[in-house]
Amino acid sequence: MNRRELIRSIGAGALILPTGLGVLGGRAFAQSTYLIGFSQALMNHPHRVAMAEVNRKYCEANFKDSKFVMTDANDQATKQVADVESLVAQGINVLMISPVTAQALTPVVKDVMEQGIPVLTMDRKVNTDVTCHIGADNKVIGTNAGTYVKKRFGDGAKIIEVQGTAGASPTIDRSGGFHAALGGNAEKQIVATQICDYRRENSQKFVEDCINRFGPGEFNVVYAHNDEMALGAMQALEAADRLKDVAVVGIDGQEEVYKAIKAGKIAATFVYSYLGPDAVILAHKIATGEKVKKEIVVDSPTVTAENIDKFLGTGF
Repeated sequence: MNRRELIRSIGAGALILPTGLGVLGGRAFAQSTYLIGFSQALMNHPHRVAMAEVNRKYCEANFKDSKFVMTDANDQATKQVADVESLVAQGINVLMISPVTAQALTPVVKDVMEQGIPVLTMDRKVNTDVTCHIGADNKVIGTNAGTYVKKRFGDGAKIIEVQGTAGASPTIDRSGGFHAALGGNAEKQIVATQICDYRRENSQKFVEDCINRFGPGEFNVVYAHNDEMALGAMQALEAADRLKDVAVVGIDGQEEVYKAIKAGKIAATFVYSYLGPDAVILAHKIATGEKVKKEIVVDSPTVTAENIDKFLGTGF
């Protein structure tokens, strides 16, 4: 029996709220303890670990009226659906979720909203209405990355694009924005592309294959949808003694990439906030009945050799 069926079986007459409780979206907010549930897409990536741990620790240290409970979907959409249902069954007051993919998680998020439980999407979006979304504008990031490449190489760019997870909103937008910035030459300039699921080892293998496929000068840019994949590309190129001829571009703001930029091994990255502790602060406001904006867009500055000293030591 799901939560909605359970409520129906109890009967409306049994749902009596103590005097003084405010109700928003079907939840009572004036309570002594709030349960904040976080459904994380995966935890095998430094960005994801930072997202989870910074928000969890902040909640534990600053919100004595709240409990933070988290699940890890291991990058499996079916598991994440089950995780969300489990969090709902535990009686969460608000759901924080960074979905594996938009399409797969849309139905369960829609159901959660219909049950009166507020939803805060983080980083990745779903294709249904939610209480609030927080994240960077991935389309703008992709556009900025494309503009950087176009400014540096003009029409002479020969690009390998290392894509994230198929169907994830950042993958779609980071690719779409990049292609738009390149203009009509995008299809000609991108000589190879592959889904690598935001994983370093997948990117390294793909770029190794490209090194074997393309000779020196046949590609001069690797655009990776995140810093982990940029590092994988860097490692493959360095091992083949081809790194000096290729500009590697990433996204995230990982400390390891900042050090690589300082060392001249990676050309650029675009900061992608891990949303901590901003996300849990928003979730707590929502749980306690405070109004929040429908969408909050965080900044994503460009980091290159010219300004790297400003960012060293600030990455995750």
